[in-house]
Amino acid sequence: MSLADRGDMGEQSKKLVGSDRVLAILVALGERVRGASLEELARAVDSPKPTVHRGLAALRRAGLADQRPDGTYVLGDNYVRLALRNLEAWSNDERVGPVLERLVERFGETAHYATLEADRVIYRAKKDPILGPVKLTSRIGGENPIHSTAVGKLLFAYRVRSLEDVRELEKRVGFPARTEYTVTDPEELYRELLQIREQGYAVDRQENETGINCLAVPYFFSSTAVPDGAISVSALTYRTPLADLEAHVEEIRAIVGLS
Repeated sequence: MSLADRGDMGEQSKKLVGSDRVLAILVALGERVRGASLEELARAVDSPKPTVHRGLAALRRAGLADQRPDGTYVLGDNYVRLALRNLEAWSNDERVGPVLERLVERFGETAHYATLEADRVIYRAKKDPILGPVKLTSRIGGENPIHSTAVGKLLFAYRVRSLEDVRELEKRVGFPARTEYTVTDPEELYRELLQIREQGYAVDRQENETGINCLAVPYFFSSTAVPDGAISVSALTYRTPLADLEAHVEEIRAIVGLS
Protein backbone atom coordinates (compact mmCIF):
# COMPACT_ATOMS: atom_id res chain seq x y z
CA MET A 1 0.00 0.00 0.00
CA SER A 2 1.40 3.40 -0.94
CA LEU A 3 1.64 6.31 1.46
CA ALA A 4 -0.94 8.12 -0.62
CA ASP A 5 -3.42 5.32 0.14
CA ARG A 6 -3.05 5.74 3.89
CA GLY A 7 -5.00 8.91 4.35
CA ASP A 8 -4.19 12.56 4.44
CA MET A 9 -0.42 12.97 4.26
CA GLY A 10 -0.44 16.19 6.22
CA GLU A 11 -2.21 14.58 9.16
CA GLN A 12 0.05 11.53 9.03
CA SER A 13 3.24 13.58 8.99
CA LYS A 14 2.40 15.02 12.42
CA LYS A 15 2.94 11.53 13.80
CA LEU A 16 6.18 10.91 11.90
CA VAL A 17 9.02 11.23 14.37
CA GLY A 18 12.39 9.53 14.60
CA SER A 19 12.35 6.02 13.18
CA ASP A 20 8.79 6.45 11.87
CA ARG A 21 9.93 9.21 9.57
CA VAL A 22 12.94 7.22 8.36
CA LEU A 23 10.67 4.28 7.55
CA ALA A 24 8.26 6.59 5.73
CA ILE A 25 11.16 7.87 3.63
CA LEU A 26 12.20 4.30 2.86
CA VAL A 27 8.67 3.38 1.74
CA ALA A 28 8.41 6.51 -0.41
CA LEU A 29 11.76 5.71 -1.99
CA GLY A 30 10.72 2.12 -2.67
CA GLU A 31 7.60 3.30 -4.48
CA ARG A 32 9.72 5.34 -6.90
CA VAL A 33 11.52 2.62 -8.81
CA ARG A 34 13.32 5.07 -11.10
CA GLY A 35 14.69 7.05 -8.20
CA ALA A 36 13.63 10.30 -6.53
CA SER A 37 15.10 13.68 -5.71
CA LEU A 38 15.38 15.07 -2.20
CA GLU A 39 12.60 17.54 -3.02
CA GLU A 40 10.28 14.78 -4.24
CA LEU A 41 10.84 12.69 -1.13
CA ALA A 42 10.32 15.69 1.13
CA ARG A 43 6.95 16.31 -0.53
CA ALA A 44 6.04 12.63 -0.28
CA VAL A 45 6.46 12.54 3.51
CA ASP A 46 5.55 16.20 4.01
CA SER A 47 8.72 16.97 5.93
CA PRO A 48 11.47 19.60 5.63
CA LYS A 49 14.31 18.79 3.25
CA PRO A 50 17.00 18.91 5.99
CA THR A 51 15.01 16.37 8.01
CA VAL A 52 14.57 14.08 5.02
CA HIS A 53 18.26 14.48 4.17
CA ARG A 54 19.20 13.23 7.65
CA GLY A 55 16.86 10.28 7.23
CA LEU A 56 18.42 9.43 3.87
CA ALA A 57 21.88 9.65 5.43
CA ALA A 58 20.85 7.05 8.01
CA LEU A 59 19.47 4.79 5.27
CA ARG A 60 22.65 5.18 3.23
CA ARG A 61 24.81 4.23 6.20
CA ALA A 62 22.79 1.02 6.50
CA GLY A 63 23.03 0.32 2.77
CA LEU A 64 19.27 0.67 2.41
CA ALA A 65 19.50 3.71 0.12
CA ASP A 66 22.03 5.02 -2.34
CA GLN A 67 22.60 8.30 -4.17
CA ARG A 68 23.25 8.42 -7.89
CA PRO A 69 25.75 10.79 -9.52
CA ASP A 70 22.84 12.99 -10.66
CA GLY A 71 21.78 13.50 -7.03
CA THR A 72 18.68 11.30 -7.06
CA TYR A 73 18.16 8.53 -4.52
CA VAL A 74 17.39 4.84 -5.07
CA LEU A 75 17.09 1.78 -2.88
CA GLY A 76 20.49 0.52 -1.79
CA ASP A 77 22.16 -2.75 -2.65
CA ASN A 78 21.82 -4.06 0.90
CA TYR A 79 18.06 -3.48 0.83
CA VAL A 80 17.80 -5.36 -2.46
CA ARG A 81 19.91 -8.25 -1.16
CA LEU A 82 17.88 -8.58 2.02
CA ALA A 83 14.61 -8.55 0.10
CA LEU A 84 15.73 -10.99 -2.56
CA ARG A 85 16.96 -13.58 -0.07
CA ASN A 86 13.27 -14.29 0.55
CA LEU A 87 12.30 -14.24 -3.10
CA GLU A 88 11.80 -17.98 -3.48
CA ALA A 89 8.63 -17.70 -1.41
CA TRP A 90 7.24 -14.94 -3.59
CA SER A 91 5.13 -14.97 -6.73
CA ASN A 92 7.89 -14.26 -9.26
CA ASP A 93 9.79 -17.33 -8.18
CA GLU A 94 6.61 -19.36 -8.38
CA ARG A 95 6.33 -18.25 -12.00
CA VAL A 96 9.93 -18.87 -13.04
CA GLY A 97 10.56 -21.84 -10.74
CA PRO A 98 8.99 -24.47 -13.04
CA VAL A 99 10.88 -23.02 -16.02
CA LEU A 100 14.19 -23.26 -14.20
CA GLU A 101 13.39 -26.80 -13.10
CA ARG A 102 12.68 -27.88 -16.68
CA LEU A 103 15.96 -26.37 -17.86
CA VAL A 104 17.90 -28.14 -15.10
CA GLU A 105 16.17 -31.43 -15.90
CA ARG A 106 16.91 -31.08 -19.61
CA PHE A 107 20.53 -29.91 -19.49
CA GLY A 108 21.77 -31.08 -16.09
CA GLU A 109 23.21 -27.65 -15.36
CA THR A 110 22.32 -24.67 -13.15
CA ALA A 111 19.56 -22.28 -14.23
CA HIS A 112 19.15 -18.69 -13.01
CA TYR A 113 16.60 -15.92 -13.18
CA ALA A 114 18.16 -12.43 -12.88
CA THR A 115 17.29 -8.76 -13.22
CA LEU A 116 19.20 -5.48 -13.45
CA GLU A 117 19.22 -3.26 -10.38
CA ALA A 118 21.34 -0.09 -10.12
CA ASP A 119 23.88 -1.15 -12.78
CA ARG A 120 24.30 -4.64 -11.34
CA VAL A 121 22.92 -8.10 -12.06
CA ILE A 122 20.86 -9.46 -9.16
CA TYR A 123 20.05 -13.18 -9.04
CA ARG A 124 16.42 -13.61 -8.03
CA ALA A 125 16.05 -17.38 -8.40
CA LYS A 126 18.34 -20.36 -8.91
CA LYS A 127 17.96 -24.10 -9.44
CA ASP A 128 20.87 -26.54 -9.23
CA PRO A 129 21.04 -30.05 -10.67
CA ILE A 130 20.58 -32.78 -8.10
CA LEU A 131 23.51 -34.81 -9.37
CA GLY A 132 27.06 -33.64 -9.89
CA PRO A 133 29.89 -33.06 -7.41
CA VAL A 134 30.47 -29.42 -8.49
CA LYS A 135 27.95 -26.66 -7.70
CA LEU A 136 28.10 -23.04 -8.79
CA THR A 137 28.77 -20.47 -6.09
CA SER A 138 26.04 -18.04 -7.24
CA ARG A 139 23.25 -17.38 -4.71
CA ILE A 140 19.84 -15.79 -4.62
CA GLY A 141 20.29 -12.11 -3.80
CA GLY A 142 23.88 -12.18 -5.03
CA GLU A 143 25.12 -9.81 -7.69
CA ASN A 144 27.52 -9.65 -10.63
CA PRO A 145 28.62 -7.07 -13.20
CA ILE A 146 26.70 -6.38 -16.39
CA HIS A 147 29.59 -6.49 -18.84
CA SER A 148 30.88 -9.95 -17.96
CA THR A 149 27.63 -11.93 -17.61
CA ALA A 150 25.22 -13.28 -20.21
CA VAL A 151 22.18 -12.14 -18.22
CA GLY A 152 23.66 -8.69 -17.73
CA LYS A 153 24.60 -8.19 -21.37
CA LEU A 154 21.22 -9.44 -22.56
CA LEU A 155 19.22 -7.11 -20.32
CA PHE A 156 21.49 -4.13 -21.00
CA ALA A 157 21.19 -4.76 -24.73
CA TYR A 158 17.48 -3.94 -24.51
CA ARG A 159 18.24 -0.64 -22.75
CA VAL A 160 21.27 0.62 -24.63
CA ARG A 161 20.63 3.22 -27.34
CA SER A 162 24.13 4.19 -28.37
CA LEU A 163 27.82 3.64 -27.76
CA GLU A 164 27.66 6.57 -25.35
CA ASP A 165 25.36 4.55 -23.07
CA VAL A 166 28.04 1.87 -22.83
CA ARG A 167 30.74 4.45 -22.10
CA GLU A 168 28.57 6.00 -19.39
CA LEU A 169 28.14 2.58 -17.77
CA GLU A 170 31.91 2.12 -17.81
CA LYS A 171 32.36 5.50 -16.10
CA ARG A 172 29.92 4.55 -13.37
CA VAL A 173 31.07 1.02 -12.55
CA GLY A 174 34.15 0.22 -14.65
CA PHE A 175 34.70 -2.84 -16.82
CA PRO A 176 37.20 -4.91 -14.81
CA ALA A 177 38.64 -8.04 -16.41
CA ARG A 178 37.13 -10.85 -14.34
CA THR A 179 38.98 -13.41 -16.48
CA GLU A 180 41.26 -13.31 -19.50
CA TYR A 181 38.15 -13.58 -21.69
CA THR A 182 36.24 -10.59 -20.29
CA VAL A 183 35.31 -7.90 -22.80
CA THR A 184 36.51 -4.60 -21.33
CA ASP A 185 36.48 -2.36 -24.41
CA PRO A 186 33.25 -0.28 -24.69
CA GLU A 187 33.20 -0.38 -28.49
CA GLU A 188 33.61 -4.15 -28.62
CA LEU A 189 30.93 -4.57 -25.98
CA TYR A 190 28.57 -2.27 -27.88
CA ARG A 191 28.98 -4.35 -31.04
CA GLU A 192 28.15 -7.46 -29.06
CA LEU A 193 25.08 -5.80 -27.54
CA LEU A 194 23.78 -4.99 -31.02
CA GLN A 195 24.27 -8.61 -32.01
CA ILE A 196 22.45 -9.77 -28.87
CA ARG A 197 19.43 -7.63 -29.72
CA GLU A 198 19.38 -9.11 -33.22
CA GLN A 199 19.77 -12.76 -32.26
CA GLY A 200 17.68 -12.66 -29.08
CA TYR A 201 20.13 -14.30 -26.70
CA ALA A 202 23.49 -13.62 -25.02
CA VAL A 203 26.44 -15.75 -24.02
CA ASP A 204 29.21 -15.63 -21.44
CA ARG A 205 32.36 -17.27 -22.79
CA GLN A 206 34.06 -17.81 -19.42
CA GLU A 207 34.04 -14.02 -19.11
CA ASN A 208 32.86 -13.85 -15.51
CA GLU A 209 34.43 -17.00 -14.10
CA THR A 210 36.95 -19.33 -15.67
CA GLY A 211 35.51 -22.76 -16.39
CA ILE A 212 31.89 -21.58 -16.56
CA ASN A 213 30.00 -20.56 -19.67
CA CYS A 214 26.43 -19.38 -19.92
CA LEU A 215 23.58 -18.71 -22.35
CA ALA A 216 20.76 -16.30 -21.45
CA VAL A 217 17.41 -15.50 -23.04
CA PRO A 218 14.89 -12.78 -22.12
CA TYR A 219 11.92 -13.42 -19.87
CA PHE A 220 8.85 -11.21 -20.19
CA PHE A 221 6.37 -10.56 -17.37
CA SER A 222 4.70 -7.21 -18.01
CA SER A 223 5.91 -6.25 -21.49
CA THR A 224 6.52 -7.94 -24.81
CA ALA A 225 9.06 -5.31 -25.86
CA VAL A 226 11.43 -5.02 -22.89
CA PRO A 227 12.19 -8.07 -20.73
CA ASP A 228 11.63 -7.88 -16.98
CA GLY A 229 14.50 -10.30 -16.46
CA ALA A 230 16.66 -12.96 -18.05
CA ILE A 231 16.81 -16.73 -17.65
CA SER A 232 20.11 -18.50 -18.16
CA VAL A 233 21.71 -21.92 -18.25
CA SER A 234 25.15 -21.77 -16.61
CA ALA A 235 27.36 -24.76 -17.33
CA LEU A 236 30.76 -26.12 -16.46
CA THR A 237 32.80 -25.97 -19.66
CA TYR A 238 34.17 -29.49 -19.35
CA ARG A 239 30.67 -30.87 -18.93
CA THR A 240 28.62 -28.75 -21.33
CA PRO A 241 30.60 -26.68 -23.85
CA LEU A 242 29.11 -23.38 -24.96
CA ALA A 243 28.69 -24.74 -28.48
CA ASP A 244 26.28 -27.35 -27.09
CA LEU A 245 24.19 -24.66 -25.40
CA GLU A 246 24.08 -22.54 -28.55
CA ALA A 247 23.09 -25.58 -30.60
CA HIS A 248 20.04 -25.92 -28.33
CA VAL A 249 19.13 -22.23 -28.07
CA GLU A 250 15.76 -22.77 -29.75
CA GLU A 251 14.93 -25.54 -27.31
CA ILE A 252 15.89 -23.25 -24.42
CA ARG A 253 13.70 -20.51 -25.86
CA ALA A 254 10.81 -22.97 -26.18
CA ILE A 255 11.14 -24.06 -22.55
CA VAL A 256 11.16 -20.41 -21.45
CA GLY A 257 8.11 -19.78 -23.59
CA LEU A 258 9.60 -17.60 -26.33
CA SER A 259 8.70 -19.84 -29.25
